[in-house]
Amino acid sequence: MSSTSDLSALAPYGWDDAWADAFAPYAAEGLLPGRVIRVDRGRCDVLTAGGTLRADTAFVTPHDPLRVVCTGDWAAVEPGGSPRYVRAYLPRRTAFVRSTSSKRSEGQILAANVDHVVVAVSLAAELELARVERFLALAWESGAQPVVVLTKADLVSDAVTRAHLVQDVETSAPGVPVLTVSARDGDGLDVLAAIVSGGTAVLLGQSGAGKSTLANALLGEDVMDVRAARDVDGKGRHTTTTRNLLALPGGGVLIDTPGLRGVGLWDAGTGVGQVFAEIEALAGGCRFHDCAHESEPGCAVLDAIEDGTLPERRLESYRKLLRENQYIVAKTDARLRSEIRRDWKRKGAIGRAAMEAKRGRLR
Repeated sequence: MSSTSDLSALAPYGWDDAWADAFAPYAAEGLLPGRVIRVDRGRCDVLTAGGTLRADTAFVTPHDPLRVVCTGDWAAVEPGGSPRYVRAYLPRRTAFVRSTSSKRSEGQILAANVDHVVVAVSLAAELELARVERFLALAWESGAQPVVVLTKADLVSDAVTRAHLVQDVETSAPGVPVLTVSARDGDGLDVLAAIVSGGTAVLLGQSGAGKSTLANALLGEDVMDVRAARDVDGKGRHTTTTRNLLALPGGGVLIDTPGLRGVGLWDAGTGVGQVFAEIEALAGGCRFHDCAHESEPGCAVLDAIEDGTLPERRLESYRKLLRENQYIVAKTDARLRSEIRRDWKRKGAIGRAAMEAKRGRLR
């Protein structure tokens, strides 16, 4: 077992007194602490005070996709043996989880113990604000602070156009810093580097968003492979195929990830509420506490759309994400499924009653 002084080598990767206290029972068993910097095919690379070790993850609940070892975990590793095993990982402070694109809609953990979720969005392609909102809902739900980085800013030379694009994203991201960055010119990199220098950041976005180029710029060297995006839509192929944790020269660590084609919600009700904080605040002024913001009298949300203070696109996106999240949660919550069925029956009865009343007036 490494001495306490040796463990100072882990400090740049986020090791602190709280992690040391949590690891104490494993230290008593002679296990080594280390941070998982890469996972692939049931094995992982773990950075310990004595160097990087290759370890098998079979002991750590491999059949539960939310409890498998993940990049960013703090692990308890055997000091020797062949094969060497991860025996446990410490309770996670934060976790970025999405729903898989499979029909089973299982949860998939992408990164653990992150302080900032950096959502990269390319200005070389048309902005998909609904996708940005989806990323942010998962980011808020993770427990980390989201940051939106508009990459390839050098491709938008007109300052007025760029300002309008930033404003559109800021409207969709209340409470979230929105930065414009050009990895080619270096513009905005110092601000982003300062934000992520104090902890662990995970870099997320679609293929072609410029994540690998941005990661290289932050790292100060060409660590990640970079491929050109297609001119037709600004999208690209996956250049990063695994999630890798890398130390930044200015402090902090960065987890780079493959481009995400599908970003399904996973029990992200709180996150959705934070992304659409202005809608939830308006809802407090509705006449009915269970107002669906569709056609009810005294709806403060619909009034805000009517007077132009709330974009209708925001309400549509809010409804869509709420429905999707409710569906995902209901698949694993029998009580919620029953509530949804009762709500459907109640709305059906109201609809039938309204139709009968309309027919009665026409007779």
